Amino acid sequence: MNSIDRPAAEETRHLAHTRRFQPQLNVTESDKMKRFKRLLAVASAVVGIALTGALAAQANQQATPDAQLSTVEDYAYPGADQIFATYGVRLISGDGHIMAADCAIPSSGPLGLIEVHTTEHIGPDQKGLICFKVIGSSGSLSLQVPKAYEIRGDGRVPGAGHKVRAELTTEAGEHTTVDVNPSGSTPVGIGTGSNTPTTLLKLIASL
Repeated sequence: MNSIDRPAAEETRHLAHTRRFQPQLNVTESDKMKRFKRLLAVASAVVGIALTGALAAQANQQATPDAQLSTVEDYAYPGADQIFATYGVRLISGDGHIMAADCAIPSSGPLGLIEVHTTEHIGPDQKGLICFKVIGSSGSLSLQVPKAYEIRGDGRVPGAGHKVRAELTTEAGEHTTVDVNPSGSTPVGIGTGSNTPTTLLKLIASL
């Protein structure tokens, strides 16, 4: 081989060497790209699922108050007609957190029952006493207890008990609102010395 052909031979050997390693390089890069795309797809799917779950939870939290409000507004006291026929007390509606209870059940802690006293012969034993249990931190109940004269809070020790607000009316339609002593008795209507009987219309409890 003469000196003129030597550069051409070296060029040929260089091209052959490059071609021998080029396919391996291409396969390696291709595999890396495929692997990267697969990881990217999996990561995107995971992020999408997490985001969808978070949005669904948020939507559920936003919808819950409305659903609860609807339940409160539409709630009718179960067995109200039977209770009225048996005990003479009309329980109308509420949020389900103030329920009629057996006055004979003793309290086992600082909270007991709300007691409503009346001159009418109503209640389980017709002695003019009807009791209610507050379930949870707050509640409301619309009812009709004629000639109520005293309401006792459900606190059985000083400082305990729900804050109870009682709404009453006279036969003439004069409405009054009374804050009940959480751990004591509060006179209402004729219990205050008035000659005008009042009907208890609503109890609202909170802590």
